Amino acid sequence: MTSKGGGQAAPILKLLSAITVAAVVAACGPDRIEDLPDGPFAPGVDPKGEAVEGTEVGHRLIQAGQYELALDAFTRAALKQGLTPEILSGMGSANLGLGRLGQAEDLLRRAVRDDPTWPEAWNNLGVVLMERGNTAEAEQIFRKAYALDNGESDAIRDNLRIALAKTENVGHTDEQKAEYKLVQRGNLDFELRKNQ
Repeated sequence: MTSKGGGQAAPILKLLSAITVAAVVAACGPDRIEDLPDGPFAPGVDPKGEAVEGTEVGHRLIQAGQYELALDAFTRAALKQGLTPEILSGMGSANLGLGRLGQAEDLLRRAVRDDPTWPEAWNNLGVVLMERGNTAEAEQIFRKAYALDNGESDAIRDNLRIALAKTENVGHTDEQKAEYKLVQRGNLDFELRKNQ
């Protein structure tokens, strides 16, 4: 037989054991948390730091394939700088990456109208026209981009070659049209490549 007091001793022993374990665990930790210079919070924005220009952010996002974010970055840059040819071309290229071909064409046409000496903008307009099936006009656009670039860009040369091949083969089908896909190269430079 057990006494009345023996039944109450077990919970008290468990409580004392738990307190002892907690004290041992607490003794193993550091004495105190070091004081951080900025407090326990995440570091803030350095007001004296240099901000990256919005167009550069947009170009980097296009390189990363983040076309929606790139479009936002170019839109924010346009609020500060206006709709420059570079911003129009960036917005057009971002829309091209998103598959919004009508918007891309409008923006790229505005970019080449405002700066007719920029081969990358002409190239991207040619890519849009190829994607929309306007191969004859795309060929002329690629010729212009190639001439402005003095033949230095492999991407523009390859795009011109593809456009020429398609115009020579006027009897191509939709299956042949689907052999090409859009691939980004450089900041704002796109190239059509044959799927492997």
